[in-house]
Amino acid sequence: MAKYKTLHLWMLVPMAFMQFGIFRDYWGDFRENAWSVHVHYWTGTVWYLYLIIQPYYATHGQLSKHRTNGIIGMFLAGAVCITALSMMYRDIANAEASATMRERFGPFEPWFFMGVAAIEIPMMLAFGFAVIQSIIHRKNLENHAWWLISTVFMIMMPALGRGIQNVHVGMQSAQWPNVEIMPSLYFANGIIIALLLAGAWKYGKLKHTATWLAVAVNILNLFLEPLGKSEIVQTVLKTIIKG
Repeated sequence: MAKYKTLHLWMLVPMAFMQFGIFRDYWGDFRENAWSVHVHYWTGTVWYLYLIIQPYYATHGQLSKHRTNGIIGMFLAGAVCITALSMMYRDIANAEASATMRERFGPFEPWFFMGVAAIEIPMMLAFGFAVIQSIIHRKNLENHAWWLISTVFMIMMPALGRGIQNVHVGMQSAQWPNVEIMPSLYFANGIIIALLLAGAWKYGKLKHTATWLAVAVNILNLFLEPLGKSEIVQTVLKTIIKG
C-alpha cells in the first residue's frame, strides 16, 4: 500500500494532458457542441478525476469512501463507454460531409473520420474489459489498481490527439487544406505510450497484462489511416452504425 501513497499525484499528469488536448476542441465552440459531446466530455473528465481521488482514499485511511465511490465509479465507467460508442454516428456523418465540403474540413478527408470510428470500437472494448478485470480482482490491490489506471491510457488518444492536431494544423494554416494530419497523431501516441510505460516502470507493472493491452490499443491507433481507407472497414462501419 505504501508505494501507492503518491499515486493520486502522479495521476494528475495524464489528467493534465487530457485536458490540454480537449480544451480548445471542447471549450472553443462550447455552445455549438451537441448534447452527446457534453455528456461524453464530462463523463470522461469525471472518470479521470475518480482515478485521482480513489487512490488517495485507498492510501489515506478512507477505505469506506473508496468502496462507496468504487460502486458509483462502475456506473460512470459504463457511461464513458456507452457515450463514446454513441458518438460514432457523428464520425460517419462527418465522413460523408467532408466528401463534399472540402473548404470546411480541409485536410480531414472521409477516411480520417472512418478511421476514428474504426479504432473507437476496440478502444472502448479494451476499456470495458479493463474495468471488468478491476472488478474481478477487486480483492487484490495490485491488480485492481493497475487495471483501472491502465484505462486512462486506453482512452487518452481522442483528446490528446485532437489537441496536438489542432496545434499542428493551426501552425500550418497557410497550407490548408493540404496539411499532413497523421504525424501529429503519431506524436500524441508516442506521448501516451511513454507516460504509460513510465508509470508501469515506476509501479513495477511493465509485465502486467493491463499494460500491454493499453500499449496494443495505442499501437492500433497508428493504423487509423489504412483502416479508414479500407473499403471493407467502411462498409462494415456504415452497416453497423447507420443500419
